[in-house]
Amino acid sequence: MAGYVQQKEDIIRRLRRIEGQVRGVQRMVDEDTYCIDVLTQVSAINAALQSCAVALLDEHLSCCVTEAIEAGGDQAKVKVGEASKAIARLIRT
Repeated sequence: MAGYVQQKEDIIRRLRRIEGQVRGVQRMVDEDTYCIDVLTQVSAINAALQSCAVALLDEHLSCCVTEAIEAGGDQAKVKVGEASKAIARLIRT
């Protein structure tokens, strides 16, 4: 089961909003909108994606990682390692 199951509707809403933003940027480019205005919208999309990623990471830490640590054993190390790698990927972007 996904760790974000209780926040699933919120995550889906966020992603749909981002999808709409991307379609808007496509339309802006199709209509030859001024470059800086398009870049401003791309920046907003990036921020929205980052926010969504942080929410997913928070849910993963609160649910999946916490449960694995409580259970103990090798699975805890695996989950913490996965979370660390995910954080590293987010930091690079």
